[in-house]
Amino acid sequence: MRILREPTVYLVGRQTVDDAAVDRFLADHGVTQWATDSTVAGEKLCEMAGRMCYMSFAKPRPGGNAAYIERLLEVGHGSVLEHSVWNFIITGVSRSFTHELIRHRAGFGYSQLSQRYVDESVADFVEPDCIADDPELHEVWRSAVEHAQEAYVKLVQGLDRVFRHERDATLRRKLARQAARSVLPNATETKIFVTANTRALRHFIELRANEHAEVEIRKVATRILEIARAEAPNLFHDYEIVDLPDGTRVARTDWKKV
Repeated sequence: MRILREPTVYLVGRQTVDDAAVDRFLADHGVTQWATDSTVAGEKLCEMAGRMCYMSFAKPRPGGNAAYIERLLEVGHGSVLEHSVWNFIITGVSRSFTHELIRHRAGFGYSQLSQRYVDESVADFVEPDCIADDPELHEVWRSAVEHAQEAYVKLVQGLDRVFRHERDATLRRKLARQAARSVLPNATETKIFVTANTRALRHFIELRANEHAEVEIRKVATRILEIARAEAPNLFHDYEIVDLPDGTRVARTDWKKV
C-alpha cells in the first residue's frame, strides 16, 4: 500500500485547426485576407468564433490574438471560450476529490476508474496533509485504511464463493468487487479522465483554486491552471497564483464569471 499526498495532472489532448477549411469559409464570404498571430489552436478557435459573430475578419483591431481575447474577458463574452477544449488525466487523487470534481457539469466530461472491474486489493490511498503532518493522527489514519483494505480482500475472497454459481469468471469477479468496495474509504486513490472547455475550466479554477475550497481540489485546480497558462497564455494569462501563509496556493483574477 502506497500513501500519496500530491496529485498528478497530465494534459493529454489539444485541439487542431483545419486551416484549409477556415480559408474556404473566409473565401466563401468575401474575406480575402485574415490571419491571427497565435499558434495555439484553442486561442485561434476562440478568436475565430468571436469574429464570426460580428464578421469582423476584414477589420481586426491592433494587438493580435492576445488583445482580442483580453477584450472578450473584459466584456464577459464567455460563450466564445467554450470552443476551445482540453483533455486531462488526473491521478493520485482520492474519491473524495472526484465526488467534488464531478459536481462541475456544464462544459465537463468524465471517465473514471471503475471499482467494479479494477482490483482494489493493491489500491493506494491519499492522505490529507493536516493528518500526515501529525505523527499521532497519521498512525490513526494509516491503521484505518489498512484495516479497510484487509476487509476488502477478505470480502472479495468470500464473495467469490458466494457467486460460484456464475460460470463467467469475469462476471464473478465484478460481482464480488462491486459489493466489497463498500468498505473502502473516500481516501482510496482513483484516476479520472477529464475533458473541459476553457470557459468551464476558468469557472472551476475560480471556485476551486480558492482559499475556501478543500485543499486537495485546490492543488489540482492550481496545477491545471499552471498547465493551461503555459499552453494557452492568451486564454489564462490574467490569473496570478498566490502563496498563502499555510503553504497552499490560490489563484486570483480581475475577470471573474466570464
